[in-house]
Amino acid sequence: MLRIHFTPEDMTRVRVAPGPDFLWEITNSVQTLQRTDGERVFGAWRRWVRPRLPESRHLLSPLLPPYGYSPDFLTPTHGDHTTLQTAVDTMLGTPRRRLRTELALLAASRRLPAWVVSLADGDRTALNRLGEALRAYQAQALLPHWSQVRADLEADRALRLRQLMDGGTEALLGGLGPDVHWRPPLLEVTYPVDQQLRLDGRGLVLQASFFCWPTPTTLADGRLPPVLVHPIHHTADWAGPSGTTGRSDGRAALSRLLGQTRADLLRATRTGCSTVEAARMLQVTHPAVSQHMSVLRAAGLAVTARTGGRAFHTATADGRALLAAEDRRCGSGPESRPRP
Repeated sequence: MLRIHFTPEDMTRVRVAPGPDFLWEITNSVQTLQRTDGERVFGAWRRWVRPRLPESRHLLSPLLPPYGYSPDFLTPTHGDHTTLQTAVDTMLGTPRRRLRTELALLAASRRLPAWVVSLADGDRTALNRLGEALRAYQAQALLPHWSQVRADLEADRALRLRQLMDGGTEALLGGLGPDVHWRPPLLEVTYPVDQQLRLDGRGLVLQASFFCWPTPTTLADGRLPPVLVHPIHHTADWAGPSGTTGRSDGRAALSRLLGQTRADLLRATRTGCSTVEAARMLQVTHPAVSQHMSVLRAAGLAVTARTGGRAFHTATADGRALLAAEDRRCGSGPESRPRP
């Protein structure tokens, strides 16, 4: 069990991360790739990606075992994370003392390849090889799906912000999923080890992660800036047909009924989105979003609220029921998520 201790000051310093964190997605996906659970969500992706993985993946797997400790320096909490390159540059600047400490912790639980000794010494060649491995993995394993990753994370962020607006910080903390329980002043998280995280006025960043599975995770070192990385709801059949006709046909049915763009827009409104967010997710123009939304509103599947010059679109009960039916046909959604 992970227990996160809040002070009154921390309650005012809870922040929802603005988007995907490149290194958290890489590290979580490397770990998820080595696991066998989550077949309904990640099975098609695993089968698609394994024959495409670069040779440099052999540098990542030893550092990121599917269970147990992995080094915090691979997911830095400081620096510029707006691009993969800037995130990697921050990671490559990890002080030698920290490299040695964290890699020694990893070595205490498993046998590591010989090159990790050079990495622990801060050897520039070893660090550059690691940086190249991260970039190659991102290009081969994640980049082809990155628009879907970003879209689902933006949908999750819209949901978190709506929870915050409707019920405040306590509603936000209490709505993070079945493995998270808010019992003031503690946030209790299902976790493979017992860990205490005392925020002490530093606040907490909630970082949604597409490849985080099956329960939330955090950094091992409680002295680092606090972050809670949590799973999200995934769009049905996001990695393509998985070999079962029911899943692919189930997703196609809604697109045939509404049209592809309109169906995607309804999916985006499941947790609410603005016109700008919808245009970015669907890669269409703002006027196109407005035109399709007018059809969805006329059909009673979505509503639009306007405030401060912004339009915010949300699926109605009928719209959500249509999406829930799609989830059931495709074998996706929270109700079908396997337990750890």
